[in-house]
Amino acid sequence: MKFDELDKKLRIYETAHDFCVLPNIYMVARIDGHGFTRLTKEKHDFVKPFDESFRDYMVETVKHLMNCGFKVIYGYTESDEISLLFDINESTYSRKTRKYNSILAGEASAKFSLLLGDIGVFDCRISQLPRKQDVVDYFRWRNEDAHRNALNAHCYWLLREEGWSARDATKEISGKSTAFKNDLPKWQKRGVGVYWDNYEKQGWNPVQQVEVPAKRRELKVNYDLPMGDSYDQFMGELIDQGN
Repeated sequence: MKFDELDKKLRIYETAHDFCVLPNIYMVARIDGHGFTRLTKEKHDFVKPFDESFRDYMVETVKHLMNCGFKVIYGYTESDEISLLFDINESTYSRKTRKYNSILAGEASAKFSLLLGDIGVFDCRISQLPRKQDVVDYFRWRNEDAHRNALNAHCYWLLREEGWSARDATKEISGKSTAFKNDLPKWQKRGVGVYWDNYEKQGWNPVQQVEVPAKRRELKVNYDLPMGDSYDQFMGELIDQGN
């Protein structure tokens, strides 16, 4: 059988279940570390529960994903997870979810592994959100999840370092008010946001031999994200800028 015949016959098995996200639907990718509990607690001696070097690895991985061929308008990371919001007009690979899932998981795994000097593996899935408000709610959800988990983890490990047993530390923080647990930097409580920032710099026009203003953009890392309803407003404005 000739190659063209083989290709036509067998290609269908790869593509028969392709799913493409419909136009005008927002796409958000959630990329999670796989097996990171062992990686961060047994194989590597990261500071518990928050380690700035681990945070920086995650931020650099987000920045890499926002520069790897897709139009991403916002990246968010907390703990070992990353969420990416695509421009609503993103159409790379005809919006095939299998391509986004495989490429983003691979890119994240490769970048993080290079930074860590060890193998770090991520998986990926795509959320399809029909409305702007759904996108705002998604990122508020991840932001609140970060807050809840971070406060409990922080208090737990402080007590463990003071000699408390795992059981007693868990019991002590149970039922405590948020105020009891709230004295933390925002990046630990609320995660880190990454988005594009436009700025102007002086360029050079070689034809006219004069300096001219040139518009540029760069990734801005925000370690001090707003909270609550202010975060909703922040996300709404980002979405509008991307449309």
